[in-house]
Amino acid sequence: MNVKYEIIPVASDHGGFEMKSYIIDQLISNGYQVKDLGTYDDKSVDYPDFIHPLAGLINNGTYKLGIIICGSGNGAQMVANKYPKVRAALCWSEEITKLARQHNDANILSLPGRFLEPEFAMKLVNIFLSTEFEGGRHQGRVDKILRTKN
Repeated sequence: MNVKYEIIPVASDHGGFEMKSYIIDQLISNGYQVKDLGTYDDKSVDYPDFIHPLAGLINNGTYKLGIIICGSGNGAQMVANKYPKVRAALCWSEEITKLARQHNDANILSLPGRFLEPEFAMKLVNIFLSTEFEGGRHQGRVDKILRTKN
């Protein structure tokens, strides 16, 4: 297996804990190293407490790609996208996941833990990790995402 991104940080709240555990096990069995940033059980927690650290690590370049999970995927994505170099994509289908990487150079995959079966979520993870950014005409658009306007 060609492992392009060898260490994948993963974080979730209680709504994504079960899916996170499954994904981590699958990633490890596929030759990846994983940085588990919590949560570590299904007790109720506040998702920003776990998503901020992961988004910060992507933002500062420590890791290239990450995975975040909360009940709907929305809250986790909103937190992650506060960071200027993060492009977190909420994904629930194969095509959306592929396009998030190809066209938007998404660097964090946000999954809705309460709305996908773990096996299907893992399929999306594999698509996310194996799809390359196309660049070209899309690069200018990504550059505009990275710019801030006052």
